[in-house]
Formats: sequence, C-alpha cells, structure tokens
Amino acid sequence: MQIELLRTAISYQTATRSEMFILKALEKILSDREIKRSYNSQLRKACETALEELKNELKRIEVQSSNLSSALPLPKFEKSQLTIDAEKYFLPFQLSCQSKSSKIVIVSLDCIQKLVAYGHLTGNSIDPRNDGKLLIDTIVETICSCFHGPSTDDGIQLQIIKALLTLVTSHQCQVHEGSVLLAVRTCYNIYLGSKNLINQTTAKATLTQMLNVIFSRMEAQQLQVHEYQDQPFENGIERPLTPDKEIESAVASVLSDIVNRVVISEESGTSPKLPSGLTARIPSTESIETNDSSSVVSEGTSVKFNHVTQKDAYLVFRSLCKLSMKPLPEGYPDPKSHELRSKILSLQLILSILQNSGPIFQSSDLFAIAIKQHLCVALSKNGVSNVPEIFELSLAIFLALMQNFKVHLKMQIEVFFKEIFLNILETPSSTFEHKWMVIQALTRICADAQSVVDIYVNYDCNLSSANIFERLVNDLSKIAQGRGQLIDAGFITPNQERNMRIKGLECLVSVLKCMVEWSKDLYVNPHQLANLGQNKILDSGDDPSSLSMKSYSSSNSINSVGKAITSNNHSRPDYDNLEQFEVVKQQKDIIEQGIDLFNRRPRNGLQFLQEHGYLGKTAWNIAEFFHSNEKLDKTQIGEFLGDNDKFNKEVMYAYVDQMNFSSKDIVSALRSFLEGFRLPGEAQKIDRLMEKFASRYCETNHNNSLFSSADTAYVLSYSIIMLTTDLHSSQVKNKMTKSQYIKMNRGINDSKDLPEEYLSQIYDEIAGSEIKMKGGSYGNKWKVNKDMGNEKKRRLLYNMEIEQMATTARVLMESVAHAEAPFTSAKHLEHVRPMFKIAWTPFLAAFSVGLQDCDDPDIASLCLDGIRCAIRIASIFRMETERDAYVQAVARFTLLTANSASISEMKTKNIDTIKTLITVAHTDGNYLGKSWLDILRCISQLELAQLIGTGVKPQLLNTTGNQFSAVASLQARFETISSFAVDSLSRATKEQKKEEQPINETSSQSVVVAVDRIFTGSTRLDGDAIVDFVRALCQVSNEELSNHYHPRMFSLQKIVEISYYNMGRIRLQWSRIWEILGNHFNKVGCSGNDEVAFFAIDSLRQLSMKFIEKGEFSNFRFQKDFLRPFEHIMKNNDSIHIRDMVVRCIAQMVNSQANNIKSGWKNIFGVFRLAATDVDPSIVNLSFETTCNIVNHHYDKNFPSMIDSFHDAIKCLSEFACNQNFPDTSMEAIRLIRSCAKYVADQPTLFRDFALEINQVTASSTSSACEEDRVWLRGWFPILFELSCIVTYNKLDVRTRALTVMFEIIKSYGVHLKKHWWQDLFKIIFRIFDNMKLPEQQTEKSEWMTTTCNHALYSVIDVFTQYFDVLGSFLLSDVYGQLLWCVQQENEQLARSGTNCLENLVISCGMKFNETTWSETSTCIREIFTSTLPLELLSWKPNTNISQNIPNSPKKRVEFKLNNVSGAVSENNSPSKQLFTSLKIRCIVQLELIQTIDNIVFFPATSRKEDAEIASKIQNELELRHNNVSVHKVDNHNISNAQKHTSLNQQEEQLGMYSFMSSDILLRLSDCLIESHEFAKSFNCNQEQRNVLWKAGFHGKAKPNLLSQESQSLSCALRILFRLYCDETRQQAWPIVQKKLTLLCYSALDYYLSLETDMHRDAWSCVIILILSKLNELSDEKFRHHASSNYQLLCDMLYNDLKPNLRTVLRHTFVRIGSVFVNA
Repeated sequence: MQIELLRTAISYQTATRSEMFILKALEKILSDREIKRSYNSQLRKACETALEELKNELKRIEVQSSNLSSALPLPKFEKSQLTIDAEKYFLPFQLSCQSKSSKIVIVSLDCIQKLVAYGHLTGNSIDPRNDGKLLIDTIVETICSCFHGPSTDDGIQLQIIKALLTLVTSHQCQVHEGSVLLAVRTCYNIYLGSKNLINQTTAKATLTQMLNVIFSRMEAQQLQVHEYQDQPFENGIERPLTPDKEIESAVASVLSDIVNRVVISEESGTSPKLPSGLTARIPSTESIETNDSSSVVSEGTSVKFNHVTQKDAYLVFRSLCKLSMKPLPEGYPDPKSHELRSKILSLQLILSILQNSGPIFQSSDLFAIAIKQHLCVALSKNGVSNVPEIFELSLAIFLALMQNFKVHLKMQIEVFFKEIFLNILETPSSTFEHKWMVIQALTRICADAQSVVDIYVNYDCNLSSANIFERLVNDLSKIAQGRGQLIDAGFITPNQERNMRIKGLECLVSVLKCMVEWSKDLYVNPHQLANLGQNKILDSGDDPSSLSMKSYSSSNSINSVGKAITSNNHSRPDYDNLEQFEVVKQQKDIIEQGIDLFNRRPRNGLQFLQEHGYLGKTAWNIAEFFHSNEKLDKTQIGEFLGDNDKFNKEVMYAYVDQMNFSSKDIVSALRSFLEGFRLPGEAQKIDRLMEKFASRYCETNHNNSLFSSADTAYVLSYSIIMLTTDLHSSQVKNKMTKSQYIKMNRGINDSKDLPEEYLSQIYDEIAGSEIKMKGGSYGNKWKVNKDMGNEKKRRLLYNMEIEQMATTARVLMESVAHAEAPFTSAKHLEHVRPMFKIAWTPFLAAFSVGLQDCDDPDIASLCLDGIRCAIRIASIFRMETERDAYVQAVARFTLLTANSASISEMKTKNIDTIKTLITVAHTDGNYLGKSWLDILRCISQLELAQLIGTGVKPQLLNTTGNQFSAVASLQARFETISSFAVDSLSRATKEQKKEEQPINETSSQSVVVAVDRIFTGSTRLDGDAIVDFVRALCQVSNEELSNHYHPRMFSLQKIVEISYYNMGRIRLQWSRIWEILGNHFNKVGCSGNDEVAFFAIDSLRQLSMKFIEKGEFSNFRFQKDFLRPFEHIMKNNDSIHIRDMVVRCIAQMVNSQANNIKSGWKNIFGVFRLAATDVDPSIVNLSFETTCNIVNHHYDKNFPSMIDSFHDAIKCLSEFACNQNFPDTSMEAIRLIRSCAKYVADQPTLFRDFALEINQVTASSTSSACEEDRVWLRGWFPILFELSCIVTYNKLDVRTRALTVMFEIIKSYGVHLKKHWWQDLFKIIFRIFDNMKLPEQQTEKSEWMTTTCNHALYSVIDVFTQYFDVLGSFLLSDVYGQLLWCVQQENEQLARSGTNCLENLVISCGMKFNETTWSETSTCIREIFTSTLPLELLSWKPNTNISQNIPNSPKKRVEFKLNNVSGAVSENNSPSKQLFTSLKIRCIVQLELIQTIDNIVFFPATSRKEDAEIASKIQNELELRHNNVSVHKVDNHNISNAQKHTSLNQQEEQLGMYSFMSSDILLRLSDCLIESHEFAKSFNCNQEQRNVLWKAGFHGKAKPNLLSQESQSLSCALRILFRLYCDETRQQAWPIVQKKLTLLCYSALDYYLSLETDMHRDAWSCVIILILSKLNELSDEKFRHHASSNYQLLCDMLYNDLKPNLRTVLRHTFVRIGSVFVNA
C-alpha cells in the first residue's frame, strides 16, 4: 500500500511538473509583444485556449486529489485522471515554431525539449490534425522546420539541436525512418549552414551522438531478441528495465556537457577540442536530399529489415555514403566550401560509425551490401583525392573496413590495394603527403598478424587475384632502401626521405613480427627446456628470451580498437585448407612464370604452360587464354596474332571469332577489338588483323545496311586507325582535317561513298577519344620522368595519374559491387613458410641496404630487428638457404670477418650488429644449423679483439700490424659500451621494456659475459642443434689452429667447456656429439704443435675420466667411442712425447678406473697395441706392464665385462710378441696368450651368450654366426690366429716358442673344437706354410723351411693323428695338399720331413682308412712322385735358358724365376747351380718316397731285415760249402731257414698297412715305383747326358747316376707284387700281378745282362737276388710259369762273372727248376 501511495504521489508530481512546463511556456509566449501582431492571431488564440483548458484541468486534478483517501490505493481509472495529456497542448507550440519571432520559437522549442526529456510528450499517438501520421513525425517536422538556412537565429539553431537530440535519444519517443533521417539531415545542415562556431561544433557532436544512439539501439534490440529467445524467465517475472528517466537525464547531461565545453572554449579564445580525427570548418551551406527515406522503397524488393531500428541505421548509413560520393568542384577546392566540408563531415561520420560498430552491424549482410554498393564506390574516388584530409579519412575508413568487414569485401580490398594504395606508393610523381599517409595506413595493417596472413592467403594464393602481399613487400622494400627507387629525391627533403625509409622499415619489420607472432606455437625456446635432466629448471621469470618475439600487438594495428570483437585463432573458420592453398600457389607461380616467359618469348611461354597442363594446345584454347589474362604483354600478343605462321593465324582467327560485335558501331567494335593487344608495327600484320576484324564485324552485324561488303568495313577500319595515329600522335604536326578524312574515304563502299554525317561522326569521336588498349596493372607504368623539371609539372602529371586511378578503381568497384567472393580467415601456422619464401629477398635487400648505406641509429635498429625476425622465421621453418643468407648478412655487417680496413671503420651500428648476432645465437640456437659457423667465426674474432685490448702482442696472435691497430680500435669501442641487452628484439619504449623481463642478467652485462652465455647455454639446445653447434665450433677451431706457428686455442677451449657443460645429456645425443668432437680431437691431437696436442690430450683425458666415472651398462659402446681419439693420436702422431703422454693417460685410467671401464677396453688395448710397435723403451715397457696387469689381475675379477675386448687384448699381446727389439717382452707376451686360452676353455658360455659385434673375423666367418660359433670367433680364433701371425713375422726363437704354444693349445683344447672350427683352424695353420708370406731372402727362406715349417709340419701331423677321428673325413685332402707343398719346396730337410710325415700319418691312422681315404692317399703319393721327378736331368744343356729346358710339369711344380735372384750372377749362385740343387733335392725326395711306400706297406725296416736275412742265408750257405757240407744238407738247412723267415715276415707285415690296403691301391703304388724306376734307368743309360751334367758340376767329381733310385724303386715294386702274388686272399688280382711280374722280372734280368760296369752290376745284384729269391718261394705252378719265361735269361747269366752270393741264388733257382720240371 505504501508503494501505491508513493506511485500516486510521483504521478501527481509529474503531472504538476508537465503542467508547469506548459503553463510557463504559454504564459511566456503570450507575454511576448510580438504575439499581439495580426499575423500571430491564430497563435495567440491557440495559446489562450490551451492556457484556459490547462488551468481548468489543474483545478480539477487538485479537487480530486484532495478528496481521495490516503488510506486506500487509487483505482486504475482514477490514476489516469490525475495526469495531463501534454500532447493535447502541442498545437500552440507547433504554431509557435512557425512564428517569425525568435524568442517565441526558442521558448516553444525549449518547452518541447523539456516535455520530451521528461517523458510527457511521446508522440506515439496519431496526429489528430493529420490522420495516418504519427504525432512524433509531426513533432520532428515542426522542430526541423525552424531551421531556414544560414539566416536562422543562433539560439534557435541551438534549441533545434537540443530538441532533436532529445527526441532521437529518448526511449519514450519512437522516432524512426523518415523522422530519424530528417533529424539527422537537419543537424547536418545546421553544421554546414550555421555561422556560429559553437553551433557548428554542437551540431557535429550531436550528429555523432545521434548516430551512436541509432546504431546502439539496433545492436541492443537484436541482442535483446537473442537474450529473450535464449534465456528463460526467472520465477515467471520479467526482469525490469532501466528507468527511462535515468537515460533521459543522461542524454541531457551529455548534451549540456557538450554545449558547456564549446561555450567555455569560445570564451577562453581557444578552439574547441574535437573528437579524434574531426576538424572544425568555416560555415557554408549545403542541404541534404529529402528523398532518402522514400528511396528505400525502391530497394524494398531486395532489402528486408528485421526491425525498424535496423532500417533507421541503414537509411542513415546509406545517406552518408551518398553524401560522401558527391563530386568536388574542379581543381583544388576551397577549404571553406560547403562541398568540401560536407564530404569531410560525411566521411568523419562514416568513420565514427565503422569504428564504433557492434557485432550486429558487422555481421549484417544488409550493411555489407550497402558498404559494397555505396561506401566502397565512394572510397574509390575519395581514396585518390588530392585533398589530404579526405584522403586521410578514406584511408581511416578503409582500415576500419579491413578490421571489421574484410570477410565481405574480398574483391573490394583487392581493388583498393592494387589500384590505389600500391599505385600511389609506386608512382614517383605522387606527393610525399600521399605516400606518407598510405604508408602510415599500411603500418597499421602490417601490425596485425591476422590481416597480413589473410592478405597472402586470399590474394597471393588465389589464381584470379593479384599478388598483393608480394607486391606490398616489394614496394615497402624499395621505399625502405631509398635511393630514389619509388621516391623522386628531387622533390622531397632529406628528412622526409629518412622518415619515409623509417616507415618502410617499420612496415617490413611489422610484417616479420606478425609472421613471428603467427608461428610462435612452432617456436621452441631453448631456455624453457630441461632436456639434460638439470636440477634447476628456468621459470618464466628467468626466461632469457622472454624479451624476444613477444606476442606482437601494437597500438597502431588495425585491431587495436575493438579487440573483443575481432576473431582469433580459435574462432577462425575451418575451411582454411593449407594443402589446397599450397597447390593453388604453386599453380599460380607456374602460370606467372609462363606469362613472364611469354612476355619475353611468346612461343616458349605457351609451350611452358602447355607442358605443365595449364593451357590447351588448340588455337581456340590459346585465344581464350589471350582474352582472359590481362597480365600478358599486349605488344607480344599483337606480334603473335599478326605473325604469318599457320598456327598463329589460326589463333588469330579464333581470337577474333570469340568476340561479339553485334549491335555495335564500327568505332566501338574497333575499340573493343584493339583494347586487348597492341597493333604490330608491320603493315602486313596489321592488314591480316584488320581483314579478319572486318569479316567478323560483318558476320555479327547482318542487319547493317550501311556497308555493302566486308571490304568496306576493312578499309574504314584501316582509315580509323590511321586517323587515330594522325590526331593523337605527338610526332604528327600537320593534323588531318575532317574534310580530308571524308575525302580519303570516298568510294570505299563498293565504289560508293559513305554518308558524310557518318564519317563526320567518326572523326569527332576519334578526335575526342583516342582508341587505347585496356588499362592493366600499374606496376610497370610508373617510371621516373626525367622531364619533370618543376613541381607544377609534377603535380599536373600526378593529377592525371590519380584521375586514371580513380576511374579504373571506380569501374572495378562497381563491377564487383554485386559479386560475392569467399574470404578465407587464415588459421594454419604453416602459411608463414610460403609467405617468407616469396618475400625474404626484398626483406634482405632492404635491411642490407639500410645497414650498409646509412648510419642512422633508428634505421640500423629497425634493420637489425627485421633481420632477427627473419632469422627466427627461417629457423622455425627450417629454411636453410634463407637462414644462412640472413646470418651471413649479419656476420658481414659486424666487420669482424672483414679485412683490416673495414674493421677500422667500425661504427655503432656494427656494434649493435654484433649484439644482434649474439642475441640470435642465444635465442634461436635450436634452429641455426650450419649458420652456427658464421656466428662462431665472429665470436672467435671478437675474442681476438678482446685479447689485443688486454695488451697481448699481436704477433702472438698471428695478427699483422694493420690488423692489430684495427682490432685494437675495435676493442676500444667495446670498452665504451656500458650495457648490453642480449635479448632485446626491438627498440621498445620504456613502458614496453618494463613489461618485458631481461635474461636473468643485470643491465650492465658485458660482451664477454654475453658470449660466454652462448656456450653455457648450449646445455639448453636440443639434440640436433647441439650437433650443429659442435660441428661449427670444431670447424672454427680448425681455422684457428691452421697457423702452425701461432695457433689460437680459444675455440678448442670452448669445445672442452661445452663438453663439460653437456655432460648430462643422454647417450643418444652424446654419441652424435662425440662423433664430431672425436674427429676433431683426432686432428688436433695429431697437430705438429706439441703444445696444442698436449692440451687436446689432457682435455681428452679429463673428459674421458669423467665419463668413465659414470660407468656403463653392458652391451653399450660409448666408452669405446669416447676413447677412440687416443687410439687415433697414437697411430698418427710421430712425436715420442705425445705418444708417451697418450700411454700414460691410458695407464692412469686403467689404474684408477678399471672397475668402471667396459667397452673402453677395446680402445685401451688398441692404444697399447700401437705402443707395442714403438721403439722407445719407456713407451713399450709402460704399455706392456699395464697390459700384463690387466691380463693377470683384472681378467680374473672382471672377465665377463671385458669379454668384448678379448680379441683386442690378444692382438695387443701379439704386437708385443712381434716387436723384435724386446725379445723378453715377446716371450712374456706369448705366455700371456697361452694363459688367455684357459679363459676360453673354462668359460665358453660367456662367449656364447655375450652379443657382440663381430668385425675381426676371417672371410669365412660372418657377423650373423650362431651362438655356438661365437666361442670360436671370439675366443679360439683370435688366439690361434695371432699365434700364427707371431710365427710368421718373428725371429726363430720367438716363432718357435709361438709355434710350440700354438700346438700345445690345439692339443690341449682340441676336444672343444667343432668340425667347421677345425677347418678355420687348419687355414690358420697352413698360413705358416704360405709361400707368399715367406721372407724373400734365400737364406732366411731356407732357414724358415728348415726350422719353422719343419716343426709346424710335424706338429700338424701330430695334431691330425691325435684327432683323426674328427678330422679325417674332411681335412685329410688339405693335409695331403700341404704335404705335397712341403715336398715341392727347394729344401731338403722340409722335403724329407714331408715324406716322413706322410709315412707317420698313414702308418698311425691307416688302420682307420676307408677305400676313399686310401685312394686319396695313393693319389697324393702319385702326385708327389710326378711333381718331384727330376725330368730336367734328361734335357738340361749348358748355356741355355733354363725355362726352355724345363718340360711341362704338373701345376704344383715349383717354377724357378731368375728375377728373384738378387745381385750379380756368380759361379756359386748361378741359375745352373740353383737348378742342380733343386734336382738333387728331387732325387732325394724320390728315394725318400720309395722308402716311405715300402715302410707304409711293409712297416719300417721290414724290407731291410728281409734283405739282410737273404744275404745271411746265402752267406751261411757259402760257409757251409766252404766247409764241404753236403749239398743236400745245405738245401735242408735253407728250407728250414726259409720257413723261419717266412713266419717272421708274416708277423712284421701285420704291423704294416698291407692288410688294410686293397689290391688296386697296391697296384697303383707299384705303378708309381715302376715309373720312378724307368726314369732312373733311362737316365743311367744316357751316358752322354750324364757326361754333360758331370762336366757342368752336377753331383761332384763322379758322374751323376740314379742307381739307388733305379734299384730301390724296382725292389719295392717287386716286393709288393710278389706279396700280392702269394696272398691267397687276393687271388682275383693274381692274373694282373702275374702279368706285371713276368714283364718286370724279364725286363730286370735282361737289363742286368746288358750292364757293362761292375758298379752298375753291383747295384743291381740285390735286385736280381730279390727276384730269384722270390721266384724260388713261389709254388710249383707259379714257379713253372716264371721259370719257363725267364729260363733263357737265367742260362745267359752263367756267362757272366757272378759274385758268390748271386751264383748261390742262381744255383737254387736251377735246382728248383730241375725239381719242378723233373717231378712234373
């Protein structure tokens, strides 16, 4: 109830207030003296009537209010009775506004304003005096009608402004459509027409306020609709709105404040402070059109409004756009003219609307269409205005459009850039003011990353659009370079040129910073990483690069206003297809390349495009291409079309046929035809073109009755071209008149004349407008005109150019006003890569020129900032070429790598460049790659300058005198620098610097500390970057050390430092780092300068100790890689001191860190192996002592962890054993090798299970061997192989010891070897016998064979015999081959040993032979027989080439080479002597082999015993005969002795191999013996050859003979055959044996009978005795056969003087013959 009472009271007070307003206003009007005039009678009467009614109404309200009870609330009908309807009293005020009295009008307007302000007058009802019209419209018209132009009273103007503002801003009044437009128009006209500055300013401010309210209401209304639809009611109660009175009072307060400020400023004598961008102008008169509100009806079919507020905003906005399109008078307009002020005001208001626009306005298609159709067309004209303020406002509006409406204005933005802004920049005749304003606008565009990337994506990556981004960067680069490229230096001051260059650089840097900002997510800050497992991780406050490349947002960017409504990366549309844009850009580049090629060589360009599939091969396709592409050179098109080539003519025909000239007069058709190309200069080409044109024109204009044929059109067209040239060419002085032209064309229409009026019209049209080609790109048009001698000519030329720009831009803008083109809002980070790819060269050119030509600190700072940003971008995207180019540019401008003259000229900008270089190294180290080399070179030279500055003598630093002075000057400059901000990307303001955090350093940081931070900061580089950093540092170190006299070790020291810093990196990274560092230490450690080498080795030792202390898990190899440089230095450095130091370093590691060493043992043994070859006792002794310590002590403790180096240890010991300067060491080393075999035998599982790399095995072994083979490959093989090497390369005592140990190991541990291991083992053993590895000197070779080979041969047979069960099946043939090799050598001892070994082998293992084995054995014996036959004995002649006398012998025969004989040939060392020695050895071998066969078959000494027994028997018989014993007793005695002898022989023969050999094998052996016998017999019978040899000195003083070989071979063969002949188990062989015996016995007896010398007979006596004795032992049947065959020869023997023993045996034979034949 209290609330109701309160409301009642308020309502009463309100009514009272409105009544008081009306009452006082009416009374004041009636009190005015002008009211009494006759023309105000209607007004007076209306006021009096209204006043009387008002008083009566007041009395009624007062009575009713006093009669009401205060205890009860008022009924609703009674509430309304307490209020007064102010609208009933509007008539007097309406009439008052029409009064001629200013006071009455002012009072009336003031009352209306107050009634509206307090909500008493709303005008929402229908006007009672004008049906169909709202009262509010009448009110607005009444107020606006008070303004009659410039003569209107100033007070009335001010009251009109106040009233209109109150009406428009009031929430009670619904002012819409035409009324709103009328209110805005009235204020607009007051601004233009008022002569009072206060009123002008107030009107302008009111306009701004009105527009804000109009557009704010539209935004609010739409937002309320959305909120109403999206949000439910709370508890069923709608939220209350803000009270209207508060809004109204706020509006009144704003207006009052505006007026007060204007009045105060006027009274103080100062100009009023206007809103930003607005300027006061002198009053003038211009009226706005009144038909705007109705004009929208014409668009009603296409324009639909969601709400009346939207229609209000649209009408106002369109009206302002149309106002801005009004043309200015010719020439430069008067600043006070109302046309100029109107245009400026309209543009200012449009700018205000755009800058304050809300999301509804920005997203509305309705306003987007209005902008396209009206505003953009207006800007196309205003954007080239020569009035600076209009031009500046146009630029500001364009920026606002770019900010908020670029999605809708893709094609319009392209026109602005391509046809206006960039052309203004490119034309040299444009004014500085225009260029300056354009570049300022570009600065704001370039400061917004989204806008920059959007420009590239939407235009440069669009086939139908120009390359806006590329062209923009090129133009900015040229401006930044200065040098008069785009600026005529003759018309601007140096300061203007400097400012322009700075602005150009700022734009370029802004673009680069935008790219950095756009791709910031790809950048990895090395100072925010903890990839080394450090204990301390940098937090954001300590980020050294926090100052660099921050999110770039300048207050000058186009997005600096309205950030909340701009799109960000998260709200970008999803249709940004990166791959698609890359493809389109690639296609565009190819097409542009083809066009460029066409413009130089048309055929090549067309062929290029056809090859890439962008152009068809038909004439029609090419013609379409000529029509559609405006970038083609018009002259080249004309030349191509006019060529007489068949295909060119086809293209020309197609080109003309694609044009439609219907409904066009001939001049228009000709203009259309010639706008696409330039006519060629050759008359024949023009003729062909005109002929085809005339044909096509007549073809498309059938109804043209003017021309009788195409000939008429052809001639007329030709004459029109001639007329154009005549009238518009500056070279033609006497111009053609119209009568002359008409006369020239007489009789061309089939011998008739064309109408003179028609020809006259053609003449006038050509005279007024020249036929020109279509305007293309302005990019190549603007050239500096040398004839522009003064400013007047230049301005005139520029006015012509901007007029051309405006015309072209307007035409293009109107053509795209209704076009829709999708605008892509970029979102992908990778767009920056192609952007930078196409722009990096202009960037580099601008920055390089700026640094090179100018010492201005601001320019230098911008250039360095740009270069640093460019390096960041190139680094992020791994663009190596671009990155290297920028880094090299920075390095070049430091002057540190230049010659001395340049260094002496170093300036502040060079110092800043050095800072930038260090900063880049610090912040972008992860991406620098190969560019580290240039940076570290500069740092190296910087350190040199610092050293000289500290007083170090230049000659100690390899610096000449001039360089010293220059570098000293450089150092002095460094000392003057008190502070160094390592990481400042840009020269930021103080406020910006406060926001950024420095790199964890003080402001007084020195260059030395900054450089040192590069190396300490290497710990934060990633795995790839640290590798590049180390590689570059090593290369710089090599350059420093390249001077052998005074090398510098700065970089070498830094290498050691960074190695310590990066010690905590993972092994995977360290292995890559050490691959480079190790090679560098290899090189440095082998330096000829011992100081450098000592430093390297000591550093290497310290690093190695650090790493070894950390330990290593099994199967890793990092220690091996780390210690490898020691091995390399030991191998390649010849200095005794260095090698001694290496050995001592390794020895120290072993003594102190043996338990931690794992894979490093390989390198340790490698170093000791190299030390073992030294001649210095200290090196050898220390290394051997350490090696002994390892084997004797550490093997027992840590053998499992040292197994990887087992092979290396054996090789090391082998080298010690092979050092002939230290025999005691050699013996001890062999002993240690022998001890190592125990580890292999005892722990084979270690070798089997341990997975190691296998790279030191024989060719037969592979790295993929099975586990079982690992024991051999890693254990036994190294031991036995190295022992064989020791045997091969050492002196007798050492190699004998090694050979002994080797076979001891084989015998002791042979049971552990597998079959294929034995194969490899015997290959190792047979290396000892390899003739290729024997010493070349004959004496050493002989000694080798006699000692080592002989020893080895017996040892081999011993081993083979011991393990025959294992080896016999697969190694016997190899052993036989080796025995054959030994027998073939020119060494008697070795040959004898070979046959003896063969005998031992067969005798020992024969009982285990099978038939195949015996076959191999017999084959081996036969080969020995064959290869050792001394055939040269039969053919040798004195003084002949030995090689010619040697008959063809088996392949394995030893060939004697005379060229192996060193020195002069003497009597004792002639080829004949060598041959004779060889022949003697062969003869001996033959005898040895005969004896071997005998021993194998019958067991050793069996045959000799048999011969001795036969001789003893004969001797006993002779003694008995001498004692006269009867013959019968003697025979009985002989029979008993024979029986005993037979039984003994049978027992001994069981020990021989006869019983294990087949008959076939025995027959083969007998054949070998017979061949040997036949050879010896032939030689003994050749008396002449024996004499020749005897005379030559063969076989001493006696004639040479082979009696022993002749007799022994036959004897052995006879024994074998007789044994077979008597063996009952071999009866199947008897026929063959019988045949062989028959022939052999007969031949022997016959040969014996032919002997002439007693010596020869004596040698044969034993053979004959053997034959006869064996015959006598045969059975009767066999004896009968042989006796009958040889009986004649036996009888012939009686003629000879036989010795008693032979006669005795012969007697037995005859006795046996008698008994056998008599008994038979």
